[in-house]
Amino acid sequence: MKVGIVRCQQTEDICPGTKCLAYARDGKEAYQEMGNVEIVGFISCGGCPGKKAVARAVEMEKRGAEAVFLGSCMTRGLPWDYVCPHLDRIKESLKKKLKATTRVIDWTHS
Repeated sequence: MKVGIVRCQQTEDICPGTKCLAYARDGKEAYQEMGNVEIVGFISCGGCPGKKAVARAVEMEKRGAEAVFLGSCMTRGLPWDYVCPHLDRIKESLKKKLKATTRVIDWTHS
């Protein structure tokens, strides 16, 4: 399965995405039910309030993504214990703009 990952732009300063990428490669944690995946994009939300997340996710969908994962930095507040304050709006917009068959998954790892 081809997937895209959206992450928090602010978290990029301290996290290179190692866990998100490793778990995707190995089919662990949030990727477990789909096994190993091919990543077609690993992008940031564009910074608060996350307006670029939707356009970037649509572009990943055009490039074959069948699922879009929202990084645990956004949805679980890892590693700073700070969940994205714009998360609900981003998820709502993704569900409106992506195809009905494209899954939106709201975590990557614990």
